[in-house]
Amino acid sequence: MTTPVENQHPRERTWIYVVACVLLGVAVVTGLLMFNGARESAQATDKADQLIAALEDAGARTPDRDQIVRVLGDDGGSTCQDPNHALRRSTLLALFSNGASGPGARPVISDSRVVQGQLLIIEIYCPEELDEFREFVDDLESADLVRD
Repeated sequence: MTTPVENQHPRERTWIYVVACVLLGVAVVTGLLMFNGARESAQATDKADQLIAALEDAGARTPDRDQIVRVLGDDGGSTCQDPNHALRRSTLLALFSNGASGPGARPVISDSRVVQGQLLIIEIYCPEELDEFREFVDDLESADLVRD
C-alpha cells in the first residue's frame, strides 16, 4: 500500500478550515437564538391563555391569542414598562376626558370597568406592579355607567 503524494498547498487547507469553523459558529449562534425565541414564545402563549381565561371570567370580549402574543409578548410589553410612572398615569387620565381638545377638554367620570383589562394584564404579566397600580385605580372616581 502506498501513500499518495500531497499536492495541495497547506494554505488552501487553512482556508477550508476557517470557512468551515465560521459556518459552524454561525449555525450554533442561530440555533441558540431560535431556541431562546421558542422558549419565550411558549411563555408568551401561556400568559396569553391566562389573560384570555381571565377576560372571559370578567365577561369581556377576548382578542385572538396571536394578537395578545404579538402585543404583550412574554413581559407585558408597554403595559408593564413602569405603569406607575407619572407620565404613564397622566396618559391614562387623559383618556378619561370628554374628547375635546384644548381648553374644552374636561375630565369625566368613567365606567368602573374601564381599567379592568389593564389590571388583568398587570396581574398576569407584571404582578410586582399590581398593588401600587390598584391603589391608583381605586382613587379614581368611577361609576357603573354601562349596562350589559
